[in-house]
Amino acid sequence: MKILQISASYKPAYIYGGPIMSVSMLAEQLSKLEAEVTVFTTTANGLNELPVNTNQPVFIDGVTVIYFKRITKDHTHLSPALLKNVWQKARDYDVVHIHAWWNLVSMLSCLIAVMRNVKVVVSPRGTLSNYSFNNKNNGIKGLIHTFLTKPLLKKCDIHTTSDNEYSAVKSIIQAKHIFNIPNFIRLNVNKQYAVVPSIDHIKLIFLSRIEEKKGLDILFDALKDVQIPYRLTIAGDGNSDYIKSLKAIAVNNNIDAHIDWIGFQSDNKFDLLHEHDLLVLPSHDENFGNVVIESLSVGTAVLISEQVGLADYVVTNNLGWICQTNASSVSAAISTINSRFDELQRIRKEAPAIILEDFNYNNMAVKYINMYNQIITK
Repeated sequence: MKILQISASYKPAYIYGGPIMSVSMLAEQLSKLEAEVTVFTTTANGLNELPVNTNQPVFIDGVTVIYFKRITKDHTHLSPALLKNVWQKARDYDVVHIHAWWNLVSMLSCLIAVMRNVKVVVSPRGTLSNYSFNNKNNGIKGLIHTFLTKPLLKKCDIHTTSDNEYSAVKSIIQAKHIFNIPNFIRLNVNKQYAVVPSIDHIKLIFLSRIEEKKGLDILFDALKDVQIPYRLTIAGDGNSDYIKSLKAIAVNNNIDAHIDWIGFQSDNKFDLLHEHDLLVLPSHDENFGNVVIESLSVGTAVLISEQVGLADYVVTNNLGWICQTNASSVSAAISTINSRFDELQRIRKEAPAIILEDFNYNNMAVKYINMYNQIITK
């Protein structure tokens, strides 16, 4: 089976957060099952470019990757060289798998592949939701949706990563078929974590890219009404102006003394999560939420909004708490959780085994292979 994965960005462009890890892990695990995987991507790395060789195959963790220069430095990621190669080589593959939407790599690659009569599956990765439509550039997105997205994606299969995303996509577009398979999550499977002893304050952590949809403003407004002792660690990077605005909110709410800003974390991510009592992710919109699984894999319970794709999974497996996207709901939840030390300890003991079983690499890869086989043989 020959699979072409197309993504506007690829590792080591970790600045783009969880999707980079999920896309690269998918390609790597498929290769281990002897699928022939090639990745077309760009040199995108935020406002900068990755220091990589372009227009030639490089072998990265078992996967053939070709980086192409982009000529725009924003989220459009226009790359004529990549698009030219899609036109020339798409027919060499059994299926083309396109990741994300609302960038010129994804949309134009999809258009080209359909024109070349190649089987296409698109993973929107949260970009086809009501929040995405209404958040930024909604007028332009509406026009693109009417004249390109709707007619084009009718000719494609869609892959979603959660029940939440499945419902969102189904309400917006009509596709040939929608497959629902969770993200690959890189887990620290070889390390055992000891039970954390009780302390005199609850230790909260936010670990994610810092952007508006993550709901940190909601959390900051919630914490001003929290009366119990707490500390909040914020691990992540984002737009400097937005971070400054958040720090101003923290000062105005008189909570800045309780917050530790430690920036982006990678190598020590799992140790950091384990050192805390509760991961908090009150996102306005989240198609999946990789960090939720990462946190649970080391036994740290989660408080997430009902808009996070994994909310149903957390509820079904009794691995945390769900809140609404408003300050009163978040503050009430934190106060309640602080009094449920027994539940925090139960989750710490039970969650790792549940996650390792449900997100087993080989079993996940087989699900994706089955998806591709269905697409190819239809």
